Amino acid sequence: MPYKDPKIIDKVQDIPTVLKQNGKLKPLIVTDKTVRSLGLTILLEEKLVAEGLQYAVFDGVVANPTTDNVAGALKIYREGKCDCLIAFGGGSPMDCAKGVGALVARPKKTLGKLGGILKVRKKIPLLVAVPTTAGTGSETTLAAVIVDSKTRHKYAINDFPLIPKYAVLDEEITMTLPQNVVATTGMDALTHAIEAFIGKSGNRKTRADALEAIKLVFENLEKSYFEKTAESRKNMLIASHKAGRAFSKSYVGYVHALAHALGGKYNTPHGLANAVILPLVLEEYAKAAHKKLWKIAVYCGLVPKTVGYSEGAKAVIEKIKRMNVDMGIPQTLTLNPEDLDELSRYAEREANPLYPVPVLWDRKKLKKMYLKIGGLNAID
Repeated sequence: MPYKDPKIIDKVQDIPTVLKQNGKLKPLIVTDKTVRSLGLTILLEEKLVAEGLQYAVFDGVVANPTTDNVAGALKIYREGKCDCLIAFGGGSPMDCAKGVGALVARPKKTLGKLGGILKVRKKIPLLVAVPTTAGTGSETTLAAVIVDSKTRHKYAINDFPLIPKYAVLDEEITMTLPQNVVATTGMDALTHAIEAFIGKSGNRKTRADALEAIKLVFENLEKSYFEKTAESRKNMLIASHKAGRAFSKSYVGYVHALAHALGGKYNTPHGLANAVILPLVLEEYAKAAHKKLWKIAVYCGLVPKTVGYSEGAKAVIEKIKRMNVDMGIPQTLTLNPEDLDELSRYAEREANPLYPVPVLWDRKKLKKMYLKIGGLNAID
């Protein structure tokens, strides 16, 4: 399959030079109001002007970006006669920028028609991804996750042209992140890596990337959260990037399917949903995931090789739970019991048969998982 890892740019100020090298003269910066208000794009904008490049900005991206977001950004792209895209922010601006790119490449299609696998099939404008959080890994992936503004259904557009050509891993722009964002995006990266590792479609390279990412998260996330060192922030960007490379090739699992449905229905932040759901799903996988979780535990130094698979798996799950507690992440999420059937239907539709999960679950099982996620009593 034609996967291409993005080329790495170390600093934001190097972007204008890279654009010129590619013959691009007017980027559209796709971001959100929080990133813009924090002044994170100022250096980029100043450097673009200094290099004689014009640019346009769309800063209306919301968490869990919508079809309306993409339409708004596309309008500015076309009216401004832009020739490339810079996604600046977390996963949401990147998803939005990819959506814009897909519609530029396929102007006669709607986003809904492009949803699914390998439906873009044409080269999109050059895309530079600048992650301001260390978690989504969207700078490495072929996916754009979009929420339909009318139905609130969340779906993914998956195709190789959506992989950004460049990724900027600059720890300086992560130094002002709020603690809750550091926590939830870091757990997002961990979820990507673990689901990529324990799934059934990985290979030697994806498993190596996943293991390295998991170890980096275990060693650096809480340091990044509490101490805010440049080294830990850089290591978390690397972890997120490696996790993104792993799951973009080997896919994810039921944690993501369950989380995406919550994001579409309640606008639940994706990293928060993953953080809460991850230990619950790993526990429910039971023996189906024990051996691979044991490998993680041994690689990360949580247990010696001499312990059994179940003990190793328990060590990983307990480590995740402790990290959640330490960083103030709740154990459950607020759900409306009346929505359980709809949520489980969306989760099943996304996961089955696409995701290479350790064990298959039906809609009834997924509904039971939502009960656990919501801390609700069993419903007959």
